[in-house]
Amino acid sequence: MQTKLYTNRKIYGIIYLYMNKHKKEGICMFNSKFNGLLTGLIIVAIIGIIALIGYFGWSVYNKYYIDAEAKNIVDSFEQSVGNKNEVKNEEQNRTEIGGVEEDNSIYAGNTGGDGTTYGGYKVLGIISIPKINIEYPILEKATPASIKIAVAYLSGVGINKTGNTVIQGHNYRNGLFFSNLSKLSNGDTIYVTDETGTKITYKVYNIFEADGNDSSFYNRNTNGLREITLSTCTNDGSRRTIVLAKEVI
Repeated sequence: MQTKLYTNRKIYGIIYLYMNKHKKEGICMFNSKFNGLLTGLIIVAIIGIIALIGYFGWSVYNKYYIDAEAKNIVDSFEQSVGNKNEVKNEEQNRTEIGGVEEDNSIYAGNTGGDGTTYGGYKVLGIISIPKINIEYPILEKATPASIKIAVAYLSGVGINKTGNTVIQGHNYRNGLFFSNLSKLSNGDTIYVTDETGTKITYKVYNIFEADGNDSSFYNRNTNGLREITLSTCTNDGSRRTIVLAKEVI
């Protein structure tokens, strides 16, 4: 009986030692796997943070670079317009002095030579929106390339002409171009200067969202006034933010 009891205790002891050993090994293995997983998550998090910092850093640099380039083009355009107006005034003075009446309207549509260009596109004018602190050249044609560097003419009668003109710009969600159009309100002011040096003041009177292929409001009756339509994508890219403005008379 004692021998049997001793044997059973011995067996239980062996089993206990075996289980305890494997339990410790299991804990060690679990800790090892957990530590490996934790290390992996930390590495992924670090890479993600670096990528995020890199993205925002590039975004800030890109905005700064494009804004600086656009400012140079705006200054060049304004200088070109100023030079053209000086020539126009000189020609008008000569006409008056000579006592000969001539039609000098040709100067109103010419900034000298081919005018100011940017990225291979002619600059048709300048748009300025104080509320969202932007001022950009308006390029002659809206293409994937042109709206990467400025805003551009999309359709309509033409810059500062009677009727409606559509101007398109990207929404990079960082304040660049038309990123902040949705922050405008009715009554906000928009200034557009054309190739003749004429600066027209427009007031916003409607802001809404539309489907990307909806252009029904482009060809609208402006009752003999100048109007502009500004268009950009919404923040999620699913629709377009539209701003309508008419000239102040």
